[in-house]
This record gives sequence, structure tokens and C-alpha cells, in this order.
Amino acid sequence: MQPTDSDSVPMVFAIATMDTKGEELSFVAEQLRAQGLSVATVDVGTLDPPTIEPTVTRERVARCNSTTDALNVDDRGQAIDAMSIALQHYLSHEHQSGRVAGVIGLGGTGGTALICPAMAALPIGLPKLMVSTVGGGDVSAFVGGSDILMFPSIVDVAGLNQVSTKILSNAAHALTGMVSIPTPEVKVRPAIGLTMFGVTTTCATAVRLSLEADGLDPLVFHATGTGGRAMDKLVESKMIRGVLDITTTEVADEVVGGIFPAGPTRFDAILKSEVPYVMSLGAVDMVNFRARSTVPEKFSDRLLHVHNPQITLMRTTPEENREIARWIANKVNRSTAEVVILIPEKGVSALDAPGQPFFDPKADEALFSELERCVETTPNRAVRRLPYHINDPEFANALTDAFRTMWNRF
Repeated sequence: MQPTDSDSVPMVFAIATMDTKGEELSFVAEQLRAQGLSVATVDVGTLDPPTIEPTVTRERVARCNSTTDALNVDDRGQAIDAMSIALQHYLSHEHQSGRVAGVIGLGGTGGTALICPAMAALPIGLPKLMVSTVGGGDVSAFVGGSDILMFPSIVDVAGLNQVSTKILSNAAHALTGMVSIPTPEVKVRPAIGLTMFGVTTTCATAVRLSLEADGLDPLVFHATGTGGRAMDKLVESKMIRGVLDITTTEVADEVVGGIFPAGPTRFDAILKSEVPYVMSLGAVDMVNFRARSTVPEKFSDRLLHVHNPQITLMRTTPEENREIARWIANKVNRSTAEVVILIPEKGVSALDAPGQPFFDPKADEALFSELERCVETTPNRAVRRLPYHINDPEFANALTDAFRTMWNRF
């Protein structure tokens, strides 16, 4: 690695493929330095030589991937993947050495796909900003459960002009604020993760208030796929000390094909961490789609409920519920961590109560009985039915009591 502005103090790492975006990255670095920050420019290009000499060369980064040399791969996609892995190792090492104050990246689709995974591997709370040509669209595939700030480039990152200079300057100043302005001090209490949907708000709110009264710090995550993955990442980062996974609706979208899927690794980080873990089945009676017109044709004859103009919900069938139960059981059965699963027999969401559009006791029973059949109970793994609706006060109390019992042993 070539000399940086300082090898001993934290600095901002500015990253791009400097064969095509060297001028733009140098401009961003100048804006950051003008605000008094130390900056290292990092080249992750894999094609032509950089147009401007970087602080950290692509060769230095590429060596961090011991499996594949990104600079000696003919296929562009494979080169991007290899360099992305190398960048992740490089930034991780720099962060462990205490040298990373923040990260800013510039890129099109390829650069965004290369840089974002390395950013996402850094801890939650570390400033990270990506100026991207895809920043104004659905960025969930790039951001995942991380806290990357996606900054739309408006025009392509291809030269300095009256639009790009304003956007890049704004991005640099935004990162400067994140790096320079101290985070307000708050009383540190043990953080506990909760999952919630609009249709389980009554339950989650009651649990949250009880935890706050116990002196804990409940963090509520909207169960929209990225919400669950963000919670998992915070558990993995040891920032969350326990979880009440009240609303596992993301599994329904994962199994059936909705827009808020859990992802293949959902629950893994929580179970591996062995933190106190109470799970329930909130909102697994529904699969989420966008506007009514976007619901796939194969579901045209299904029971649909227009939640709002942008979200349409589809009632799960008995067979889908059995598959959801098997998906959950497969996860918990592979873990030795203590977990308690509480089943609300009278309904799993506000729409799944008597008189509501998704009320379907037979579909619910398919879910409950299959879960009981498939989960291999042990002294550390229990499934309990309770004669309540998920939004009944008694069910919230049961969730909190189960968690307290585990927390007091933790």
C-alpha cells in the first residue's frame, strides 16, 4: 500500500474503478479534504490502468483475495466478484486496525455490485455512502440488512459537469457530516430486537412497553425482508442481546414468492448467537405484493386484500402454511440454541381474526399442527399453543414472560 494521508489516524476510504471514474473519485476526495478529513482513494478497477494515481492500488486490494486474482480473470462478472471479495477483506483489515472513519463509493451497476458487499460487511453505524446510477430504484439487493446510504447519481458517473459536480459535492458533504458530527450520547441499555407489521402492532407495542419498563432497549424492525435481515446483522454484530421474533411474515414471502422475502439465512445469526430467543407466527397468514395490478397471474383466483394503493396482501393456503412450518422447523432443528415458539391459536394477524377477511381456522391449523409435527422438541426447544389471538393482551404477556425467563438465565 502506498502512503496514505496518515497511517495512524482514521480516514475516509473513497472507492471506485479508477480506470473509468478516477477523475470523479479525485473530485470527491478533494471535497472531503477541504473539510479537514484524511482520505485514501482506493482503485478497484480490473480493466484499463487508472486515469489518476490512487492512494491504494488495485494490486494491493486484489492480493487480499487469496483464492482468485481479480486482475487475471477474463470474465468481467467473475473479476467483479473476485475484486469485491478482495475489497471486503481489505476494508475489514483496515477497520480492525482502527483506520476506517467512513467509506464512500462511486459506481454504475458493476461498481455498485462490487463495492456494496464490502460496505455491508462493515459494522452498523460506521458511515458508508454509495453514489450510484441505480440509487433511485429498488436497492435492496445491494443494501440488504446494512445501513448503506444509497445516493442517486442522477446522471451517469461519467465525467464532471454541472450536475455531477453538485451531486458528488453533496455526497461528500453528507459523508463529512456523518463522520465529523458526534453521535449524541444516550443511556446504554441492553438492546432487544422485535419484529412488527402493521397487523401485529398491538402485540409488538405491548411487548415493547413491557421491555422498556424492565430497563431494556427494544429495537423494533419492520418485517419487510430487509427489516429482518437488519435485525439479524445487529445480532451478529453483538449489538442486540435478545430477540422476540413476533412477526415472521417474511417466511411466507420467502416460501410463496412475495416481495418481502426472509432470505435463505433468516434466523441463522440469531440461533448461532444463542441469545434469548422467543419466536411467534405473526402475519404468516399473508403474502405481500405491490399494487393489485402487479399480483402474478397465477394468483388471480386467490383471496386478495388491498392494504393500500401500493400493497396487496394474499391469504396463505393450508398447503403453503405447512410449507412455511417446515421452513421454520428446518432452521430451528439445526440449532442447539434455546428457542421458544409461541402459537396464538385464535389468529396470527389483525386480518386473521373472526369477521376479518383472512379469518381461516383451517389454514391456521395446518400451520400450527405441521409446526408441532416438524419441530423436534428438546429441553432447549419448545413449541407452545396458547388460546389467544396474537393481538390479545394475554398473548403479549406470554411472550414477555417467556422472554424474561430466558433473559434471567442469560
